[in-house]
Parts: sequence; C-alpha cells; structure tokens
Amino acid sequence: MTIRSIFLAAAMLLLSACGNADTNTTVTSLKFNSETLVSGLEHPWSLAFLPDGEILVTERPGRLRRIVNDQLDENPVSGAPKVAVHGQGGMLDILLHPAFVQNRLVYLSYALPCPEGGNTTAVGRGEYRDGALHNFKQVIASRACGDKGQHYAGRMVFDQQGYLYLSIGDRGERDRAQNGKDHAGSILRLHDDGRIPQDNPFVDNADFDNAIWSHGHRNPQGMALHPDGKQIWLHEHGPRGGDEINRVLPGRNYGWPLVTFGREYYGPKIGVTEMAGIEMPLKQWTPSIAPSGMAFYQGDAFPQWRGDIFVGALAGQHVARVRFDGLTEIEEEKLLDGVARFRDVRVGPDGFIYLLTDAPNGALMRLTPAGTDSAVKP
Repeated sequence: MTIRSIFLAAAMLLLSACGNADTNTTVTSLKFNSETLVSGLEHPWSLAFLPDGEILVTERPGRLRRIVNDQLDENPVSGAPKVAVHGQGGMLDILLHPAFVQNRLVYLSYALPCPEGGNTTAVGRGEYRDGALHNFKQVIASRACGDKGQHYAGRMVFDQQGYLYLSIGDRGERDRAQNGKDHAGSILRLHDDGRIPQDNPFVDNADFDNAIWSHGHRNPQGMALHPDGKQIWLHEHGPRGGDEINRVLPGRNYGWPLVTFGREYYGPKIGVTEMAGIEMPLKQWTPSIAPSGMAFYQGDAFPQWRGDIFVGALAGQHVARVRFDGLTEIEEEKLLDGVARFRDVRVGPDGFIYLLTDAPNGALMRLTPAGTDSAVKP
C-alpha cells in the first residue's frame, strides 16, 4: 500500500552566486507532495521507466527488481549478470536503449572481477521480456581494474545520435585520472554495442585510449543529456569539498587531482584551484554534499522548474535544485532537507520526480505538485 507523507516546502529566500559577485537571485520554494511508493529496497542505485508503466530498479548487492502498479515484485528479475559486490561496487546503473520499444534492450553497469585480480566497471545488455532478462551479454569491461572498493562511477547516458557514454571513477587511485591509457577517471564514448566511434577525440593518439571522451574526473555518479539534446553534463564527488558540475566536452581535461576545490580528508589542500588547459567546473559545492543521480527537468507537472537540474545528495541528505542561465548558475535550493540519503533522481513520463533513497531499507519516492492526487496518473 502506498504510504504518503506530505512535505510542504517552506517559502524561503536563498542567495546564489551567479559568476558575478554583485549579482544575486531570490529563490522562492514551490509547495509539493512527497510520497513513498515502495520500501524494502536494499541500497537501490538506479531506476528506469518502461513504456507499459513498469519500473525497473537496480540494487547494489546485485539484484534487478521490478515494480508493477506501485507494488514491488518479491522475486528479483532473472537473467541479470553476476556482479562483484565490493565496497561501493555491485549492480549500478540501468538504461534503456533509445529504440527499446523495438529491440527491448536494457543496459546495466556493474562491478566485474578482473582476470588478473581486483574489479572493474563493466556494461552489458539483454532483452527484457515477460519480466526477465534474456541473452544478457557484456558490452564492455573497462580498463580500470583495481583492488580498492571505491569510485566505480558507472553512470550511463545515450545522446541523440545513439552514442553511449559511461562514467568511470578513479578507483580510489587519484593519479590514474591523468593517465590517458587508463580508463579510470574518465568518460567513455561508445557505439551501443561497445565498439569505439572513429570520431572519438583521442583515436590514433598514442598517449590515450581510443574509448576516452574526457578525463581528469574523480567519481562522476550523475550524468544527463542537456535539454538542448547536444551537451552531456555530469557531476562528480570531490574529496572534502569540491563536488562539481561540469559540461563534458570531447578531449578535455577536468583536472583531478591537479585542480580541485577539495581538500584532503585530514585537512591539507590538494593541488590548485585553476590551471591553464584545465576545464573549470560550472558549479562546485564546498562543503561536499556527495552528489549522486542527476536529471534535467523537462516535464509539465512543475512548469516553474522546467530546465532545472535535480541532484541527489548522499552526505547532504537532500535534493538540490539548481538553475542555470546558459553556463551560469543563478539559483540553488534544497528540497527534502534532512529526509534521507538520495542516490538517484529521475523524471518520470508523468512529469513527476522520482527519488531513490540509499539505505539497507531503501525506498522509491515521488514528488508531485501540491494538491495533486498522484494516485491517479495523468
């Protein structure tokens, strides 16, 4: 049964820097309803909406779950791959192929054991039919093997041309993000079957792996296609401070660990805050909110929020709403402050905002406009 709790977001005034220190913007909250649709998910990581209204959810311990008519099926989806559950690794992101209606292909990212030891981030795909995955096959195993249990990243997104982007964290070994032959700390760009596009920026560059689109990233756990349909944006974890939002451009270096606003967990500075040839973040959070999950809002349920970015905060335990004017941040607001560790944020086909909470007993939540009876879907 749906458990409903209503959070009426209080009217507030926030001042946000806009790149010009003399310019400030007033932010007024909207009123909205928040409801828990499903509980009992074990560290859910990502979700996908199927055309028939079903929702698929990944659980980090290695399961794929299905939600039908707001009810969680007690049995995991069969046919999913076996994954390496180690630290932050396990079953990660889920993404539908752009032509899912025709080919029924579902993509999963996950931690995979390496033949030489350790684990890496991999992507595979299978056909989803009748509540099960069929013919699941590995698409890519990234060249990011490591013994440490952190910074797998694993977010995926398709662009409008059908290219697949995959984020890989630095695997807890920061200098790897500046090694062009190493996938750790990079964004990979692939064809939907894992082949490497010949127009990738480092093709035929002896100092870089051909699959790399950009590098110098720490742990990008949120990635989304901009509403213009052309740009890929992401956010990534800093260490102690220095979480970033970046526009991902081909062949660019995003600096980690040479350039960062973050500090060592024990206090000292890391590197510098700017350097020639390094892309600067569009936004940074200090102190860190530990961002995870990211969505541009393009629905109709909240027209005042159209074009805004929604980011889950793990350490911050809120959902950040950030508005940009072009590449300049002009607003930020905290929603559901202190409610939970939010792992993923998605906009549903109904225009409502869906959230996954990261916990042993995690939940799927939904935000609807105040006064809306969300039990009746439009």
